[in-house]
Amino acid sequence: MLDREGLARWLASFSNLVGIIILRETKQQVRRRIGREFKRVGALRFLDVLAFRLYYAFLLAKKDQAWEKKKLEELGGMYAPLRENLPVLYTHSPNSQEAEQFIRRLDPDIVLARCKFILKERIFGIARKGTFVLHPGICPEYRNAHGCFWALANRDLEKVGMTLLRTDAGVDTGPVYGYYTYPYNELDESHFVIQHRTVLDNLIPLQNKFMEVYSGSANPVDTSARKSATWGQPWLSRYLKWKSEARKKLR
Repeated sequence: MLDREGLARWLASFSNLVGIIILRETKQQVRRRIGREFKRVGALRFLDVLAFRLYYAFLLAKKDQAWEKKKLEELGGMYAPLRENLPVLYTHSPNSQEAEQFIRRLDPDIVLARCKFILKERIFGIARKGTFVLHPGICPEYRNAHGCFWALANRDLEKVGMTLLRTDAGVDTGPVYGYYTYPYNELDESHFVIQHRTVLDNLIPLQNKFMEVYSGSANPVDTSARKSATWGQPWLSRYLKWKSEARKKLR
């Protein structure tokens, strides 16, 4: 809801929001995603991934849900409700034929993608000014999933943030148009809250950057000389180590 309602209201406050695509993932897609992660990390490490999911569900999720509800209320007080006749499409994939037809019909200047899918060029190439991603991680060092978590787990504290990038055919390899962060509290805040706040605490700078993109005055950041790496789902072992290191830092 932070995306489909909160960020949507923000977009509509300074631009002509012409439509929203809401994804409903199928069971087959979930199984394929699980299979990819299993293949990436192996059987033993996959247990570490599952252990974190259980730990999060029982010990962290309730607090994060309360934070999310409060933040959504704050955004609702800052930005006007969406217009009732705003076109909305429900589909299983942003690469579906109905999604492509929907985007082409709306003919947008800019598309903002907030999903776990790798977009096909026939989709990300539609918008005249480009399709953009608010990636939760600093690229190119923290590409793919959960970049904020892995920067914290690696004690790479200068690389905890969000990357605004334009989508290309790779995995978070497109041109970078900016980095955004905030004074995060790694001891009290979860990775979920941190990665959302890197976006939500920077809405005004992001608005300004999107206006630059629209006007043609935005220039990408040169990342050619930097290391590049992809990451996956959080591990419980690394989460516990991260929090332990954070406590030591405050002593």
